[in-house]
Order: sequence, then C-alpha cells, then structure tokens
Amino acid sequence: MSQGDKRSRKPVEYVLAGTWPGAVLDDHHGAQVAQEVAARLKRALDARGWTMVEASRQTGVDRITITRVLAGEVWCDLLTIATLEKALGVDLWPGRNPGNPPQ
Repeated sequence: MSQGDKRSRKPVEYVLAGTWPGAVLDDHHGAQVAQEVAARLKRALDARGWTMVEASRQTGVDRITITRVLAGEVWCDLLTIATLEKALGVDLWPGRNPGNPPQ
C-alpha cells in the first residue's frame, strides 16, 4: 500500500493552532484520529497516575513508542493501539460504540 505524501508528515505537523493533542488541526482525517488516540491515551494514563516507565511495564509497549504517540510524532499502528486498549481496559480508537470495550 502506498503511503503517499500525507504520511511523510507527522500527525502533529497538521496542527493549525494550539498544542497537541488539544490543538485545532487541518482537515486531515488520519491526523484527527491520531490526535484522538493520543488524547484518550493521555487521559487513561493520567487517571492511573502512570509514568511512561510504568505504562511501558504494564502494557508491554515500548516507552519511546508511548511517548511518541502522545506527542503526535508517529502514526500509531493498530497492533499498538490494540495492545494499549487491552492493557488499559479503555477504548482508544475513536468511533467505537461507547460501552463496547475491547475484549
């Protein structure tokens, strides 16, 4: 699958105003999804009071990966999202029906 020029930019590079992940973005759906995943992940980690080291230890996802997802520096892959969702017991992917957590 071709990545095209849209993926050559990081999600955070689509910010028009404000600070990631609460910023206003241009109309790039992928960046908007990445922003929502980052915001949900941040809320879940903050609710648990986890540091990046603790988050990595509890989820099995590399600390650098978590840090880069939160900063909008990478396009988070589905396996990472699924792993984080399962470990945290929360929905990170936007659009899933509320009350339908990952199994």
